[in-house]
Amino acid sequence: MASIKVRAKAEGDVVTVKALMSHPMQQEGQKNSKTGEPIPPNYITEVKGVHNGNTVMTAYWSGAISKNPYLSFSFKGGKAGDNVTISWVDNNGKSDSTDAPIK
Repeated sequence: MASIKVRAKAEGDVVTVKALMSHPMQQEGQKNSKTGEPIPPNYITEVKGVHNGNTVMTAYWSGAISKNPYLSFSFKGGKAGDNVTISWVDNNGKSDSTDAPIK
């Protein structure tokens, strides 16, 4: 699916992760502008950041997050060459994940 772009950079023992997720983030109550039909809600409900098998960040979202959300977070203990995994799950059960090396 490749809906996530991630960059991770270490400065000392702190790693900063930046992620851009491609997702429509449709809120409940939106309507198709041409037909007036309701658009079913479709939004990310959970995002996780994992480093060396340990969850270092979990975010619980709702339909109030904008389309193609951007997320940035930091954690201690990573180093250049390690991998970070970012994953998301939406309210329809779809999911995606990607790995990125820490630079």
